[in-house]
Amino acid sequence: MHPQLAADLAALPDLLETTRQRATAFLDGLDQAPVVPARPAPEPAPLPEHATGLRDALGDFAARWEPGLSASAGPRYLGFVTGGVTPAALAGDWLTAAADQNSMSSLDATGQHLERETVGWLRALFGLSDAHHGALVSGATLSNTVGLAIAREWLGERRGVSPAEDGVAALGPVRVLSGAAHSSVAKGLSMLGLGRAALDTVATLPDREAVDPAALERTLQEADGPCVLVANAGTVNTVDFDDLRALAELRDRYGCWLHIDAAFGAFAALSPRHAHLVGGLDLADSLCVDLHKWLNVPYDSAVQFTRRPDLQARVFQNAAAYLGPLGDTPDLVHLTPENSRRLRALPAWFTLRAYGREGHREIVERCVEGARTLGATVAALDGLRLLSPVHLNVVCFTLTTRPTAERLAALADALATEVFLTPTVHAGLPALRAAFGNWRTTPEDVRRVGAALAAAVRQLPLD
Repeated sequence: MHPQLAADLAALPDLLETTRQRATAFLDGLDQAPVVPARPAPEPAPLPEHATGLRDALGDFAARWEPGLSASAGPRYLGFVTGGVTPAALAGDWLTAAADQNSMSSLDATGQHLERETVGWLRALFGLSDAHHGALVSGATLSNTVGLAIAREWLGERRGVSPAEDGVAALGPVRVLSGAAHSSVAKGLSMLGLGRAALDTVATLPDREAVDPAALERTLQEADGPCVLVANAGTVNTVDFDDLRALAELRDRYGCWLHIDAAFGAFAALSPRHAHLVGGLDLADSLCVDLHKWLNVPYDSAVQFTRRPDLQARVFQNAAAYLGPLGDTPDLVHLTPENSRRLRALPAWFTLRAYGREGHREIVERCVEGARTLGATVAALDGLRLLSPVHLNVVCFTLTTRPTAERLAALADALATEVFLTPTVHAGLPALRAAFGNWRTTPEDVRRVGAALAAAVRQLPLD
């Protein structure tokens, strides 16, 4: 063993304690740290030729890289849809790295059993029936892609071919219908060989991002063969929800596959006041839920569910003598694109075990209340205009005067040390979004965001 490796191994308890102290100091500083520091990236350094050990690497990281890290784990990082990391999820993630399990095979099965228990807990959390089977993947993009891959195989089953065996060319043209599909859907179609052009955008309801069921039915009446429906349970800009039961009825009437993208909207199921929004979620043929959003586990983590695990295994099976046959309960290696990955379920297991349904319901309801409060603040501010009612946890707004992308970017830049918002375009207008999903966000943080917005709008140049 290299002498420096041996020295680090011998000093590991002390080195890990130093690391713990650095991590604790970083987390303790989140509340007051600049949300996005205005700091240029360090100049690239050459690869070290000689070993200097972990302590030296910690010092270099602290000096060169840590000062530029955003407070994305903190309470006022409201860009994209970003959660934080609950204390239990953090402990689970540290133990995941320490145990370093690749739990994809029943030859070494404890990690697989833990993941199946976690998936069962998630199924219960979202009110799904036992007909749904699932596995963990890296994020909503891969969760949507896995669901669409299963849908692709289902289309082949209807047409007497297997795209997994015969290639996507054997399938012929495919139509994927949605009202306001997330960009990851088109990306998934590209990766699956179906093509971005397979996605047909169907008319939405007036002043809504929810698909118009009547327009969808007219499209299905004109379709030549079965289609894939992608329903939205929480759109990105306004967290609008399709009528899932209506879409399931159209699925049954016209013989389609129903995939529901509920990346963060599925968490509405935890709130009695908002659970009606996801009524019909269990009717999905496949389902996407992101966990590093509102479950507040570390990146990267999501879950996919489907009622057709047999088709899933047909797509993702990995044929190798050492893996053994598929069997009635396929190993995880046969269910997702990855042949090896970390024990991604452990942080989710820890946070669910530590806080249960009640604790995570409180996070959801506090975030929703924060979004409603900020929405009311925006609506009352001269110079800002709310573009949609706050349906759940996102506030979408623009400038009342000259709402150009450049002026909105200037507003976001002026706010960046206090709150991070991301740009978007809604109904043809450049806008900003504030998405609440972090377990740390308090009413005081919402007040600070509102005050920062008011000050930044007053100081924004008119030209």
